[in-house]
Amino acid sequence: MTDQMLRVSVPDDSWLDSLDDLTDRVELVVWDTATAQPEGHLDLVLRPYVLDNSVLPGFDTARMGLVQAQSLGFDGVADALPAGGTYANAVGVHEASTAELAIALALASLRHVDDFARAMGEGAWEQPWSSSLIDRRVMLLGVGGIGTELAKRLDGFGCDLVRVANSARDDDLGHVHATSELPDLLPAVDVVIVAVPLTAETTGMVDDAFIAALPDDALIVNVARGKVVDTDAVVRADGRIRFAADVFDPEPLPADHPLWTVPRVLVSPHVGGRSSAMRPRVERVVRRQIDRLLAGQEPDDVVVRT
Repeated sequence: MTDQMLRVSVPDDSWLDSLDDLTDRVELVVWDTATAQPEGHLDLVLRPYVLDNSVLPGFDTARMGLVQAQSLGFDGVADALPAGGTYANAVGVHEASTAELAIALALASLRHVDDFARAMGEGAWEQPWSSSLIDRRVMLLGVGGIGTELAKRLDGFGCDLVRVANSARDDDLGHVHATSELPDLLPAVDVVIVAVPLTAETTGMVDDAFIAALPDDALIVNVARGKVVDTDAVVRADGRIRFAADVFDPEPLPADHPLWTVPRVLVSPHVGGRSSAMRPRVERVVRRQIDRLLAGQEPDDVVVRT
C-alpha cells in the first residue's frame, strides 16, 4: 500500500462526517462539481446524485483521476467528459431499490392502487376485480443487475418468468430468450418489465409494433431509461394496455404532456434510486474505490475512458 495521501472531493459537507475515519489516509475536499474546480489534483471525484451531464465538459481531467458517479446509468458521459477522463458508475447501489419500485409499480397498476388513491379524495368505496402478479406470465426485458434483482423478487409470486436479453443463452435460472424472439413472445405475456441499458439498439425498442403485439390489458413497466420507450406510441395506444414507469422521454415530463391524461398510465417521477438504501451503498462504493486506489489497483466498474 502506498504511503501517499489521496485527495478526494465529495459533493457536500455531509460526506465529511461519513468518511471522517479515513482522514489519516484521505484529504477530503468539498466540491459540488458545478462551481470552479479546486486547485491541485483530485485522485477521486464523487459526483452529486445527478443525471445531467452538462457540467462534465468543464472538468479539467488532467487534474483528476477517477470520476465516481452515484448513478448506474452513464448514457451521454462519453460525449461530455473531456479526453483523459476515467468514469465509474455505481454498481450495486440502485439495482435492488429500482427492482423494488418496479414491483411496486406493477402491483399498484394491476391492483388499481392508483385508482383507490384518487377515490379517497371523493370518499368513494369501490371494489373492482383486478389482475394480479400471482400466476401471471411476466417478461423481464433485460437480465443485468436490475433484472437479476427483479427475478429474485418475482420468485415469490409464482410467476411464469420469461427472460429476454440481446442474445439467447442458458444460465443457472434457465433459458434467456433473444430480443429477436420478441414478436413471438409478446402476444403470450401479461406483464413486461423493461430493464435494459440505453443503447442504439434499445432506443425506441418499445414502439407501436411492440405495443400492438401485446394482448389487451397487458402491463408495461419501464425502469430502464425513458428513451427505451416511444412515449408517443404509449399515447397512441390510448389505454389499450397499462403503462407504469419511473423514467420518461422527455424528462421531466412536462405538465401539459398528453401522457398525463392517457387512461391506465401510472407516472413515477424518476425516484427508483431515491430510497434509504442508497446512501449506505454509495458509501461502500466510495470506500472500496479509495482502498483500491491506495493499494495502487485499478478502480472497479470503470465504464468510460475518454
